[in-house]
Amino acid sequence: MSVVDPVANLQALIRCPSVTPAEGGALTALETMLKPLGFTVERMVASEQGMPDIENLYARIGTEGPHLMFAGHTDVVPPGDEASWSHPPFAAEIADGELFGRGAVDMKGGIACFIAAVARHIEQHGAPEGSISFLITGDEEGPAVNGTDKLLKWAAEKGERWDACLVGEPTNPDVLGDMIKIGRRGSVSGKVVAYGVQGHAAYPHLADNAVRGALALASSLMDPPFDAGTPEFPASNLEVTTIDVGNPATNVVPAKATFAFNIRFNDTWTADTVKVEILRRLDAAAATNPLRPGRDATRYEITWAERPSHVFLTRNDALIGSVAASVKEITGKEPKLSTTGGTSDARFIKDYCPVVEFGLVGQTMHMVDERVAVADLETLTRIYGDFITRWFADAVIR
Repeated sequence: MSVVDPVANLQALIRCPSVTPAEGGALTALETMLKPLGFTVERMVASEQGMPDIENLYARIGTEGPHLMFAGHTDVVPPGDEASWSHPPFAAEIADGELFGRGAVDMKGGIACFIAAVARHIEQHGAPEGSISFLITGDEEGPAVNGTDKLLKWAAEKGERWDACLVGEPTNPDVLGDMIKIGRRGSVSGKVVAYGVQGHAAYPHLADNAVRGALALASSLMDPPFDAGTPEFPASNLEVTTIDVGNPATNVVPAKATFAFNIRFNDTWTADTVKVEILRRLDAAAATNPLRPGRDATRYEITWAERPSHVFLTRNDALIGSVAASVKEITGKEPKLSTTGGTSDARFIKDYCPVVEFGLVGQTMHMVDERVAVADLETLTRIYGDFITRWFADAVIR
């Protein structure tokens, strides 16, 4: 196959049903694309007790620096009701100028375009003055335990070092060229259990309604705001995502109420300091609960979710400037530098080298009829190609 064509590359990848944690043939397809270009390809399987094994891929061309990494994932979310799709989710059919399929934008499309860009660069200029690597996981849409984090550690232990990384996640909200992600907010989740005393709803003085305690505790986490935002980040935001009592009887006061929450926090906080603030708020609300006048402090327990995501901001002007200049050169747009959105595997990569994210328009990711404009695949390939030339030229001079 000719890997200079991003459309053909993407069709080959979509036709591999790589729903997390299944490899589905996607990494084999990548290996088939990369080896003829001169890449050395390694497949690494990561394991963790109680979780499915995940196969990952690392490929490199070149042996010297400067070393540019492209990172991404071939695993995709389930398609849902396949009958609801206009075109089968793993058929990669094209209709009205759009290519349909699960993973089209999140994020097999980005991988397909970067491979095409590298292939064109080699075809036109020969191998880069340095090294290019692909770090591809099959666990980004899953728990992200046996994926990029372990793949990076495995590669670093083998002596791999990187000077910069581009992650091909779909970063553009509306039009290709809108946005480059230069950082991500942190994320902490937890579960709070408020305790009371079970009793008859007609005799509240003999009971202690745990719902009253849970409501006050939850309210304290949502208001007042944690901060007003920073120059680079929006305000931190906490959402209560579930409240559960497990009480089917309408005349029984419950003894226990549970709620879960997630906070996305900016660089005002670290994962540790935001936990301290959450505990401070809970303790204050427990002691002064207006829904329980005359009662002792609400008894509660909190359990933190494992593996919080840490906030980060990339300040590497050469990397950011190269991507922004390439976007403007190809699209004429001045991309916004943003830290919005959820977490990504860039949170692991930032510990090894500067990292930014730029990919396709993400409007249909995870949706029925996920799709990408065929024209955007060509445009993104040209952006990536210009970026490769621009970044290496600047890195060699430095």
